[in-house]
Amino acid sequence: MAAAATAGAVGELELRAAIGFNGHIICGLICHPDKEHILYPLGCTVVIQELDSKKQTFLRGHTDNVSCIVVSKDGVYVASGQVTFMGFKADIILWDFQKEELLARLSLHKGNVEDLAFSPNSRYLVSLGGQDDGSVVVWDVAKREGVCGSPASPRSAGNATVVVCSSCRDEMFVTAGNGTIRVWELDLANRKIRPTECQIGKVKRLMMCVRMADDDNVFYVGTSSGDILQVNTHNKVMTEYGPQKKKFSSGVTALLLLKTGDLIVGTGGGVVALCKGSNYKIMKQIQVHGAVTSLTRRGQGHQVFVGTNECQIYRINYPEFKEELIAACHNEAVHDIVFPFGSSKVFATCSKNDIRVWHTPENRELLRIIVPNVTCHAVEIMRDGRSIISAWNDGKIRAFTPETGRLMYMINHAHSLGVTAIAATSDSKRIISGGGEGQVRIWEIGERTHKLVEVLKEHVCAVSCIKIKKNDQECVTASLDRTCIVWDIARFVRKQMFLANTLFKCVCYHPEEYQIITSGTDRKVAYWEVFDGSPIREVEGSVSGTINGMDITSDGVHFVTGGDDHLVKLWNYDEGAVTHVGVGHSGNITRLKICPEKKYIVSVSADGAILLWKYPDLH
Repeated sequence: MAAAATAGAVGELELRAAIGFNGHIICGLICHPDKEHILYPLGCTVVIQELDSKKQTFLRGHTDNVSCIVVSKDGVYVASGQVTFMGFKADIILWDFQKEELLARLSLHKGNVEDLAFSPNSRYLVSLGGQDDGSVVVWDVAKREGVCGSPASPRSAGNATVVVCSSCRDEMFVTAGNGTIRVWELDLANRKIRPTECQIGKVKRLMMCVRMADDDNVFYVGTSSGDILQVNTHNKVMTEYGPQKKKFSSGVTALLLLKTGDLIVGTGGGVVALCKGSNYKIMKQIQVHGAVTSLTRRGQGHQVFVGTNECQIYRINYPEFKEELIAACHNEAVHDIVFPFGSSKVFATCSKNDIRVWHTPENRELLRIIVPNVTCHAVEIMRDGRSIISAWNDGKIRAFTPETGRLMYMINHAHSLGVTAIAATSDSKRIISGGGEGQVRIWEIGERTHKLVEVLKEHVCAVSCIKIKKNDQECVTASLDRTCIVWDIARFVRKQMFLANTLFKCVCYHPEEYQIITSGTDRKVAYWEVFDGSPIREVEGSVSGTINGMDITSDGVHFVTGGDDHLVKLWNYDEGAVTHVGVGHSGNITRLKICPEKKYIVSVSADGAILLWKYPDLH
């Protein structure tokens, strides 16, 4: 809210592209009925992407992470629900797809909105609250108001987690969850919804997904036990369930009905299978990376899109049933972003388990370097372009080749509490690393050898950021012990020390190298004189939340900051004033960089998103 108030005189950064997809949301990936767009959630935005041109637009309005999205059968409306804090109301937003504008906010549910469904003629929207709410509500789409509501599941059963509407009648819908399947009828005259519990015999199941047949006679329910129940809609009795013998591994997490009567089944084990008949005999199957959370068909089903909880999107062409990876992104917090020296064609990011190299013009992944079960805190591309060096929480420094991702060398036990920051000199012969215990170590890198040159022990807490002067004679290290130290790295002595009542998170040399800017948990951007360590001035960097990352342009006229207020801010260096603000992140921004040719600003965040902003024309 404070950001909106200050944005009056401030320009807005244009979001060029977002690399990210929240694959943990069940049925979060949806192919629009116009067959040209797919929709998916990313943090608190809904992304609409054209399939051919890859052009993205964004629906913004949620205050917290999107928890479910749905598109009406005619493609006119989009609805999305969100999570919020315990006891607060969670909004459902109704959007106009064509105009990409917010039509209404519907709020009744507390805590979070579990699932949404549009009736076949888009007259009603049915919403299901989360486990702290437990109610199902029917909304009138035209009047934008609630019709009626009711507790979703019987007291003897667990929470309802899925809702799906009838294919033909506006007045009927189905909810399912832990040990419960209910068919509901809407009585509009009395403003009541009346449930009928479906009889499933002695079978005890946790329902994961529901699909209604096109003629409304039956619906299919996928369960966590790995079988599929078929329930008759008219007499509310389970007619059959299968497969009896060989059940699907890790549960049936997504279902898709084809016109031929066949089923496409997605499982928690990452198998997508084409099944025939009531015994669900597998005709064809493929394996994808991660558990399947979404299955959606394009048009009549000649193409099927698959979303997984490893945040990858696949396209399957139906007749040959072969998968093709069309989008991949980080599924954990991204900790660092770096461009190679003087080029903005590619950039590298790091996260838990992996480092990824991206192609900037097309926003696609070029290389993935996987190191399982460890987290990469910082990454740097050597000036000569021959290696990517990285800092890991297991106390090792690893270097990889940038083209193939082969491990070149590894420095074991580089730091005792994990390596937290890393930088390399411009001749690519030395690496300076900072550790969780506060030591700064200088390493000599030869053709085949690497040796420790010096250990600088001054900091008493983790080193968060290291920057080296252009002449390789001096560096500055920022630490969480409330100090910033300028070192002489030719003689290995301390030159200057800055003290402030803040945990320093980031530091930058002004390109002329007589001043330093720092920031951290006190939300202020501080300017310091390098020569004598005296503070020049402080400006308020953010109204709320730590500042985690900053970067300065090569001419020193502008710099960018980002942090826990989820805003990217572009500043004028001399005036100490914000010129542009970028709104789009929904997680804490961890790092951000201005690309060397000043075309883009790239920011990365704790929700795994990478956002590319157009660098504004400031002349």
